[in-house]
Amino acid sequence: MSLAILADIGGTNTRVALAQGTAVKADSIRRFSNADYRGAGKDIAHILRDYLDQTGAAVDGVCVAAAGPVQDGVATMTNLDWTMDAAKLSGATGARRVAILNDLQAQGHALGHIAPDHLRRVMDGPVMAGSMLVVGLGTGVNAAPVHGSGAARVVPPSECGHVNMPVRSEEDLRLMRFVEQLLASRGEVPHCGVEEVLAGRGLGNLYAFAAAEAGVAGGLTSAEVLAALDKGEPVATHAARLYVRILGQALADLALIHLPYGGIYLIGGMARALTPHFDAFGLTATFRDARRVDLLQKDFSITVVEDDFAALTGCAAYLAATA
Repeated sequence: MSLAILADIGGTNTRVALAQGTAVKADSIRRFSNADYRGAGKDIAHILRDYLDQTGAAVDGVCVAAAGPVQDGVATMTNLDWTMDAAKLSGATGARRVAILNDLQAQGHALGHIAPDHLRRVMDGPVMAGSMLVVGLGTGVNAAPVHGSGAARVVPPSECGHVNMPVRSEEDLRLMRFVEQLLASRGEVPHCGVEEVLAGRGLGNLYAFAAAEAGVAGGLTSAEVLAALDKGEPVATHAARLYVRILGQALADLALIHLPYGGIYLIGGMARALTPHFDAFGLTATFRDARRVDLLQKDFSITVVEDDFAALTGCAAYLAATA
């Protein structure tokens, strides 16, 4: 079976690996610092070429997952001045088959190919045949439905991290106004989308709001908030409780839009960091809050993906399915 080279391009590092069929060769995974490939015309093509030179591998296929939009076969990185297309990737690797995916799309193609011990169920519910939903909670926020399987699988692109934050209480309204003012003070667009409260920076924004509500100083990063949460600090606890409640509301809205009877799958550092607090802060209760239809009370499940290399698996699965 022919080899394929895969790359998961993040804002800071790029992970590269080899795969045969849908199986990523674990001992082939290597990390490259993107900072070493900035300037002087360097980009992902040079990383792939260096990897192949170091390993001596000859590949027939190449697939990359890029943290940025992919349109008309061209990917543009959100946090890097890199662009890539099929000609560039084929020229760097000699591969005959080329695919470029958005990183969230790659995660969607990985579903069904991830080992069970890398999946943690955080809300029980029936799992039936049908669409799934992958939700990224990390540096940014995004979500996409996953339809079908194999060569028929489709993971449409999305930018739903910028939809409005759910507002269902007086506290939510105060939070929305607070975040709008906070963004305006930083010279940013004063729009409180879900990314402003559920991404990594969002937890810091929630802490600033909780601190203002308590009349104390704010200003912690998300990592500092998580550390304070582990110590039981009240403002950090309030911020995390807000995070879980808003996440439950946002996931419920997405579930009604996409009807993911095959399950909702959370990926990303924020999802994994908050997983131990989902039960205590009522993720299930918020998600299953009664609405006019009873779908949310009886259907759907939520699972956290605890696989650092799921995007690589998704790339391999996509190439194998479209061979």
